[in-house]
Amino acid sequence: MELDPYIAAMTGAGLLILMVAWLPMLLKELPLSLPIFCVAAGYGLFLFIGHENPHPLRFPETAERLTELVVIVSLTGCGLKLDRPIGREAWQVTWRLLGVAMPLSILALALLGWSWMGTSLSAAVLLGAALAPTDPVLASDIQVGPPGSGEEDEVRFSLTSEAGLNDGLAFPFVNLAVAIALHGAAPGDWTWHWLGVDVLWKVGAGIAMGVLVGWGLGYLTFNLPNRARLSRTGDGFLALAMTFLAYGLTEIIHGYGFLAVFVAALVFRRTEGSHDYHDKLHGFAEEVERLLMMLLLVLFGGALAEGLLNALTWEAAVGGLVFLFLIRPAAVWLSALGLKRPPLEVLAIGFFGIRGLGSFYYVSYGLNKTEWQEAEAIWATVGFVVLVSVVLHGTTVTPAMRLLDRRRTAAERRAARKEGAPVPG
Repeated sequence: MELDPYIAAMTGAGLLILMVAWLPMLLKELPLSLPIFCVAAGYGLFLFIGHENPHPLRFPETAERLTELVVIVSLTGCGLKLDRPIGREAWQVTWRLLGVAMPLSILALALLGWSWMGTSLSAAVLLGAALAPTDPVLASDIQVGPPGSGEEDEVRFSLTSEAGLNDGLAFPFVNLAVAIALHGAAPGDWTWHWLGVDVLWKVGAGIAMGVLVGWGLGYLTFNLPNRARLSRTGDGFLALAMTFLAYGLTEIIHGYGFLAVFVAALVFRRTEGSHDYHDKLHGFAEEVERLLMMLLLVLFGGALAEGLLNALTWEAAVGGLVFLFLIRPAAVWLSALGLKRPPLEVLAIGFFGIRGLGSFYYVSYGLNKTEWQEAEAIWATVGFVVLVSVVLHGTTVTPAMRLLDRRRTAAERRAARKEGAPVPG
């Protein structure tokens, strides 16, 4: 008897939701991450029983929209859990990562793609722009804890804040790749349009609209007369309202919605920062993010089973490994010069620059803007880098963060003994 596709989909959705709730608890003490499990499950599912090839080039619009959705929900979660006030000194590592490490990574990877991998200049710039940003979705194990938890050591804070902001700030370089593909590399009228619109206006509009939405929702939530305050509802889905409003309003005025979503969550978090409702909103956003993440990683595993990496060349594979193991760590090291941070911290920040669903979104977005002869090769390269990142970082993050936590605790105890203060537990 043939199985009704609707019933099969409902059963699969129930199993996926069950795994969303159960697996993080089971995998918490193991050197095995939830993303690894999802990719492996998707690979096995499509290899043995799948009948539909989920290659993103077959469903370009769906791939762009699904990855867009999970990233913006994740950006809201990132912004809501950052307790540290925004400032030049407090965020100095983040500013260096954004202003030095990310542009250096984009430039180095673009040069590597053009000179070593043999891609066109536009494809090389797209690869650099897509792979340079760290991923806010797959990096939950190395991010700060929930609002008010106090889990904001420098490594976790830097990686969380970097992931929140660099997804929006990579957009100008994605648009640069599209402009080069459309108009060629020679400077012209398009260059001024890119600088004026894609860099200045869209970044500024994203920040401004994020501040406006975050402040407005913060006022409605905490500062209205008591019976009208949104916080009294206790509903976590206000996090989605914030996400969609910030993103939608910013895109309407042609700004960068990714940037607006994170900024809105940051500004909202500054309103009544000790209120328990922040934790409620963060928890809801995190649950939605995890569900969408698992769905997309299962599809990624299915795409791997159906030949996503068939167009991967050995030059592209080597280039991807060079980026993960050399370019990103070196760029972070250069960005940290003069900051006097412990070398192990800098090494951890450089190593755990996880690549994931954000990279998939940028590739989908860029490839959907014009025709690219190298589309399959671009997807294969990005898919390979993300796969390596999922496995590499997923198996090392737990022991590495435990080591960093032990060293930090030991340093705090030594400092306390020297000053005669109570020794932390």
